[in-house]
Amino acid sequence: MKSHIKVIFFADVVGKPGRFVLSQMCRSLIEKFGADYAIANIENAAGGFGITPEMARKIFSYGINCQTSGNHIWDRMDILKYLDEEPRLIRPANYPPGCPGSGQLIDEIDGVKLGILNLMGRVYMNNIDCPFRVADRKLKEIREVTDIVIIDFHAEATSEKQALAYYLDGRVSAIVGTHTHVQTADEAVSERGTAYVTDIGMTGAHDSIIGMAKGPSLDRFLTGMPRRFTSAKDDVKISGVVLTISTEDGAAEKIERFIIDYGGEEDSEE
Repeated sequence: MKSHIKVIFFADVVGKPGRFVLSQMCRSLIEKFGADYAIANIENAAGGFGITPEMARKIFSYGINCQTSGNHIWDRMDILKYLDEEPRLIRPANYPPGCPGSGQLIDEIDGVKLGILNLMGRVYMNNIDCPFRVADRKLKEIREVTDIVIIDFHAEATSEKQALAYYLDGRVSAIVGTHTHVQTADEAVSERGTAYVTDIGMTGAHDSIIGMAKGPSLDRFLTGMPRRFTSAKDDVKISGVVLTISTEDGAAEKIERFIIDYGGEEDSEE
């Protein structure tokens, strides 16, 4: 068995530009970084709000092994049935019982089992179950199978993300922050072997306001009136992190942040 595995985690995929750049660059970046496993947060894939089953299937075909999500996972009603049918698409585990789908995945690559857990914050977000207590419960289940555990913590507040990192330090391989779409430069591995970054950024159009066209967003801030948001199109980039994790004890060895310009001509998705 390999002494370590590499996991590439692509940042929040926003709209058609995000799906397109992922379709064009996913496999080449997996090869470039020597990644064994690929994860992508997809909750904004459908025009910035939710995802459809067809889009999820396409994203898997690009080379993604697991798709995580967040508060926008419920925005497209046709995804509800698909969440129960496709275990590799997960939603935050701290939604109450009775919600479709699962908040965790146990997967295997080259004989190595790993667990992916999706959690959502509560500060400035929906008042759902406590992510700290739910993490305690879920980790008991996952760690019976594997010591390699990666958490997508989909949260607004930096303080809440950092607090979870300290709370779970040494108990998980990595805590990867998503949701705010702005990549932070605080990636680190703790002495106890937990990799952390507050936010891995965005896969989509960066000449924007967190992926959305600037005009409607500015109008909403200036007037307070509702506006119809659409995905921006320009300055398309792909971002995320690469995690190197020991297969012996699940400790993170390295976290590497990336943000790469697409630089090609946009045509259509594969």
